[in-house]
Amino acid sequence: MRTVELLLDEAAELAVREAWRRLADAGLPSQARHRSPTNSPHLTLAACPELTAPIRWELAEVAAALPLPVRFTGVVRFERPTSVLAWALDCDSALTGLHRRVWEAVASDSPPDTLNPFHAPGRWSPHITLGRTRRAGAFTDRRVPELLPVPPLSARLTTLRSYDTETGALEVLGLRS
Repeated sequence: MRTVELLLDEAAELAVREAWRRLADAGLPSQARHRSPTNSPHLTLAACPELTAPIRWELAEVAAALPLPVRFTGVVRFERPTSVLAWALDCDSALTGLHRRVWEAVASDSPPDTLNPFHAPGRWSPHITLGRTRRAGAFTDRRVPELLPVPPLSARLTTLRSYDTETGALEVLGLRS
């Protein structure tokens, strides 16, 4: 499976990594514990079995819209099927439009049953994961809000990349600073 993701600017990435560190220091699930060199704060837009030529052409056009300014809106929790703690992003028209273009690109050249329904327009919740675990209710601890730093008011999404879940390889699809 190949993900399509956006990376944050340096200042926002550092803020996310600080949140990861604080969660880990408190003994809570944290992305800081994920030691892979490919582990970076990111926004997942979609995933598909392969990046075919038609998908790549559309993604190249999407990358031309970077950097994209975004705004953090606060902490969110998901239980689907894992427990996730994240910082949500404002789903404004620019981010929604970019996401829709990525979804349409991967959906146009992938079998429908291979696409994650949580990434579909209308169901997608833009967020940057701070911690994830299979343990249900892991982030109901009352300390969580006070442990986390305040998310940045704004950030920029600067790099479009893909992660190959089978090989662990990263591929930069577009970069704008």
